[in-house]
Amino acid sequence: MTEENRSPWDLYRFIKTLTYFEVFPVLNWLQKLFQGRPGNHQNPPNGGRKMGIILVAGATGGVGKRVVKRLLTQGYKVRCLVRDIDKGRSIIGNEVDLVVGDITKPETLNSLVMSNIQAVVCCTAVRVQPVGGDTPDRAKYNQGVKFYLPETVGDTPENVEYNGVKNLVEAAVRYLPNTGEKGIFDFTQSSQELKDIWGALDDVVMGGVSASNFQILEKTALFAGNVSTANSGGFASVRTKNFSPAIDLSGYAGVKLRVKGDGQRYKIFLRTESIWDGVGYSYSFDTVANTWIDITILFANLTPVFRAKYVKDCPQIDASKICSFQLMLSKFEYDGALNPKFNTGRFTLEIESIKAYGGETLPQFVLVSSAGVTRPGRPGINLDEEPPTVRLNDQLGGILTWKLKGEDSLRASGIPYIIIRPCALTEADGGKELIFEQGDNIRGQISRNDVAEICVRSLKQPKARNITVEVKEGENNPNSINWEHLFSKLKSDE
Repeated sequence: MTEENRSPWDLYRFIKTLTYFEVFPVLNWLQKLFQGRPGNHQNPPNGGRKMGIILVAGATGGVGKRVVKRLLTQGYKVRCLVRDIDKGRSIIGNEVDLVVGDITKPETLNSLVMSNIQAVVCCTAVRVQPVGGDTPDRAKYNQGVKFYLPETVGDTPENVEYNGVKNLVEAAVRYLPNTGEKGIFDFTQSSQELKDIWGALDDVVMGGVSASNFQILEKTALFAGNVSTANSGGFASVRTKNFSPAIDLSGYAGVKLRVKGDGQRYKIFLRTESIWDGVGYSYSFDTVANTWIDITILFANLTPVFRAKYVKDCPQIDASKICSFQLMLSKFEYDGALNPKFNTGRFTLEIESIKAYGGETLPQFVLVSSAGVTRPGRPGINLDEEPPTVRLNDQLGGILTWKLKGEDSLRASGIPYIIIRPCALTEADGGKELIFEQGDNIRGQISRNDVAEICVRSLKQPKARNITVEVKEGENNPNSINWEHLFSKLKSDE
């Protein structure tokens, strides 16, 4: 193409692209100076935040609110199931997503509550209080049942401890991801974060005239536009801003995309450097026109490239520091080879999700139950030596019996789980050594703080999968806890 018949180059779009991706910080400063207002500048996407959402049921209770606090501290996205938004906000604060629902009413456990969850922590329990009432801050209850004659109020143990848990388990089965997967982008759920993170990066940066955009639709994302080979161009792409900090996918085998394309061949790039024009790890994939398909890409099959040329002697991708993702339609493959399915003009690629896959199986459902659930009616049990809840099981509506049935509903579900059976709960600060046992013979006490810590820690421990464990505190104050070692000593329920 001669200079006379070249298409006009869009300088404004070129500068806008560089500004969006903060290639030259001075451009952002100039934009603000001359426009008199902020441009499309956003805070860096928080790649260090754990992907997927942890749903906490019973989030306003003594253990639940502590679980929420620890999840937030460790960078998880948290959604809290509450029956009263105002009460929930007053107890939990403003850092979490609150949704209205009730585990005893399965119709309320809908997509608004359950969508995009990575795991569930269930801290629900029937309400127990002293006969004759309690103080507004439940001072008597927090002392422990040995100090008062208790009674259940509100919903029955059968409805909460069994039917409620069973309802939550059945809902989780429908919405939890496959084991060993971690959501990175779920475009079935629109959010401002998703809208802000992706931006167009087309051949205008090299003088071309191709133009694309990235839209968040009702249940998908759409990468679409027009691609042209004018001005020696020929590619359109969308790229995320750099994650800060980077995403750690080192425990996974690769990434999986669910897409519906137009029959053309596209590329995906993963980058491990925050620089603008560096090496990208690429994979080309074919689409089937107007058909949803899954694209699975092993990290080992990603190819290091720089400006569509293979980079020799480059190490395999370091999946522990993923800085950005990019999707591209290009007339080129690599090293000058042409894309055999490339066509100029209009193109469309819908994306439903991007996930990591092939990771270790972790617990996806944490259930806080109670020590003693198997002891009512067990032969050889001396009730005089047992905790009050065991002795008063019948008077409390069979509370432990129904808790055990709730446990069994989880075990039978197929969900990777951990069932935590704490001894008598206290309001102490915690931090004591933890004693794990199995067989339901343990007696003692444990801080609610420590129970919450166990809940959160178990989410990252493959050896905590499909186990039931009783726990109490010891006498010592350890400097640290080797959680992997602690869980490795336990036997699976399988």
